[in-house]
Amino acid sequence: MARDYYGILGVDRNASDADIKKAFRRKARKYHPDVNDSAEAADKFNELKIAQEVLTDPQKRSIVDAGGDPEAQPNYGGAGGFSGGFGGGGLGDIFEQFFGGAGAGMRGPKPRVRPGNDALVRMKLDLAECYTGVRKEVTVDTAILCDACQGKGSQSGQSPVTCPTCQGRGEVVETQRSFLGNVQTVRECSRCGGTGEIIKDPCPKCDGDGRVKKRRPITVDIPAGIDDGMRVRLSGQGEVGPGGGPAGDLYVEVRVAPDSVFVREGDDLHLSVSVPMVDAALGTSISVKDPVGEEFPLDIAPGTQPDETITVEGRGMPRIRSDRKGNVVAHVSVAVPTKLDSKTEKLLKQVKNHRKDDAVVNDRESGGGFFSRLRSRFVGR
Repeated sequence: MARDYYGILGVDRNASDADIKKAFRRKARKYHPDVNDSAEAADKFNELKIAQEVLTDPQKRSIVDAGGDPEAQPNYGGAGGFSGGFGGGGLGDIFEQFFGGAGAGMRGPKPRVRPGNDALVRMKLDLAECYTGVRKEVTVDTAILCDACQGKGSQSGQSPVTCPTCQGRGEVVETQRSFLGNVQTVRECSRCGGTGEIIKDPCPKCDGDGRVKKRRPITVDIPAGIDDGMRVRLSGQGEVGPGGGPAGDLYVEVRVAPDSVFVREGDDLHLSVSVPMVDAALGTSISVKDPVGEEFPLDIAPGTQPDETITVEGRGMPRIRSDRKGNVVAHVSVAVPTKLDSKTEKLLKQVKNHRKDDAVVNDRESGGGFFSRLRSRFVGR
């Protein structure tokens, strides 16, 4: 069953990070190891600390709000558990974990100073920014080094001392009687959080963690040609680790807004072009603008048909880590006039009589035309 982290700290589900930290400090005064050295107080203090860490982490808090428990771990009777099968041991090894000596299944303390997690932030761009590349600022909310204690976690700068509860092992052994005999289980020490060390005078700003949450701006260089969903990695700009450990990386994920003219497909840019009927028959050249407004010619060959495509090489999106570009692909539609004045109608009839276009051919019977092209486009893929 998921723990009620909000209830542990006595805050409502809409509480801000500041409210959560304030509630933690208020309750922690009563159970801090320097004030209350009972085992129950140590467990309560660790419970409060875990609740604060969970609810001030956006990812973990979202799991809690969805009804889950990000700190839930299966307990199989030993720190090693049964993961990966039985680890090559027999039944004797398994029974030793439950009935053997105090060292059975123990892993030892984990380091107090640990590397930080990677962070992810999303950035919105338009097609023009992807076309040219851009330097842009993004705001991130991550753990940074506590400037009050410089990551040491101690108010006076003193080094951590050995945890008196676990004697520096980071774990404690509990023995329970059952119908099978004495059952020993190994669990993480609640007083030191499994590190085997405690800080006697925790920094009031970071509560001994060596890091604090902060929103900060970061400038990101986006390369030309980047596409929707791609990520830019900024080394060492992620979360600072517990105890002031080295920071993880920051990943900036690009989200590209739909463009009003172009549809991107790989490095190619597709657009629709409407050509008057006469220009499609006689041929012409029109001007087209790329995503940043630079014009280039698009040549319409005489006799261009509806749904034909015209490719202009080297005018598409830049290819990342290359000096080449994709293509622009124009999809042609032919604009047929719906209303004719008498002069135009007369001229068209003269053209018809001259060409003797009397029969209307069924495209599907002749094997060509729109339906044939449509079929070959999708079936032929």
